Order: sequence, then structure tokens, then C-alpha cells
Amino acid sequence: MSTTLCQVMGFLVSSLGVVGCIMSTAMDMWSTQDLYDNPVTAVFQYQGLWRSCVRQSSGFTECRPYFTILGLPAMFQAVRALMIVGIVLGILGLFVCIFAMKCIRIGTMEDSAKANMTLTSGIMFIIAGLCAITGVSVFANMLVTNFWMSTTNMYQGMQNVQNRYTFGSALFVGWVAGCLALVGGVMMCLACKGMIPEESRYKAVSYNASGRNISYRTGPYKAGSGYEPDTKTRKGPGYEEAPRNEDAGRPYPSKYDYV
Repeated sequence: MSTTLCQVMGFLVSSLGVVGCIMSTAMDMWSTQDLYDNPVTAVFQYQGLWRSCVRQSSGFTECRPYFTILGLPAMFQAVRALMIVGIVLGILGLFVCIFAMKCIRIGTMEDSAKANMTLTSGIMFIIAGLCAITGVSVFANMLVTNFWMSTTNMYQGMQNVQNRYTFGSALFVGWVAGCLALVGGVMMCLACKGMIPEESRYKAVSYNASGRNISYRTGPYKAGSGYEPDTKTRKGPGYEEAPRNEDAGRPYPSKYDYV
């Protein structure tokens, strides 16, 4: 799979995931009334993240929003926050991904910059998908807990038993949308790997002398025939000529010289 195709497919899949997250958050059927014990009813209730609705048998539907957040459970508000964060990150990832498309040339933007932008959008899509999946899963866990508590109270014969609620269609839309955003983010990260330009690296070769303890001096090179006698003595600071010994030619004194 080429890099461009992987990037385009990741963009399309992530776009579907972000649109699905928006639809799931806006839907009212996060929880629907369970009609197992009462299949024929004049009133059908369902609830969403923002309002609760009642549908009558005549077809008339009345929805009432939650006017305050003080009376809502903390987990319910956490689900709202997760879905909103996922939507915001998904939309930002779409904008970044559009400018990072390899098939779109904007000014003098280099491939390395587009690779970084592609990786950034992929990470945003992954986080958005995880937020959507986590939010929907937390809400589903709340429904399961309340459902079994209501069932236990019903079998114990308690009065004023509340209506039981089960999974709504918005939960399944949210799960699918989160998975699509997650898969799209992974594809964008894979496309980033193929967009990084190949850098040519040259390894330096070190040349060592064949012998040990050999030092080389830098200095002017003087060409010669190779037959000149080496009779010159190097003079300079630190190379003063040693004093000449007058008795250099005489033999060493022996013990008989001092008798």
C-alpha cells in the first residue's frame, strides 16, 4: 500500500469516525425503556446526554432538556466531557490532516513537515477514538448497574419500582465511530513513516598508522635529491648547543694519575 493511499484512506476513515461521534453525542437514544415485562404501553421513554424524551402511542413526542447539571451524576457529566473532548480533537485532527496531505502542495512545505503534521493528526484521531469508546463504555456500565438493581428490586416485590433502561442506538453508533477514528489514526501514523525523506548517511573512515608510537609533524616540505649529508643541527629555542669539552679526546683518568 503506497503512502498516499494509506494517508487518504486514514483521512476518510477518521472523517467517518468523527462524524459518527458527533451524531452519537447529539442523539437522544442513549438509553431506552425496557419493554420486556410490558410490551404494550402508551408511553415510551428514552434519554440522551442532553435531554429526556417521552413518546406517546399517538405519535406525539415531547422532549425536555436538562436545565441544570447539579442534579446529574458525576459519571454522566464525565461521559459528556469525554465525548466533547473526542469531537474537538477529531475536528482539529481533520484540519491538520487536510494540510498534511501528500497529494496537496502548499507553498514550499517540505515532506518532513508534512510527515510531522500527519503524525500529529494521527495521534489526535487515536485520542479522539479512545475518548469516544471510553465515554460510551462508561455510560453502558451505568446502564447495566441500574438495570440489575431495578431487576433485583422488582423480584423482591418492592413498591415504586423505577423503569428499567437498556442500551440505545446511540451507544452502538458511538462504539463504531470510536473504532473508526482509532483505525484511521493508526493508518495516519503508518503513512507518516513512509513520508519521512531518506537521509544519506556517510560513515567516516579513520586511517591509522601501521606502527605504534609514530608521530607526524606538520611543516613545509623541502624537496631534495636524497644524497645530501645530514650534518646540520636544528637550532632554536630549547636546542642550545652544548658546551664543548676540552678534554674530549683524552682518555679517562686512572688511579695512577693521582699518585
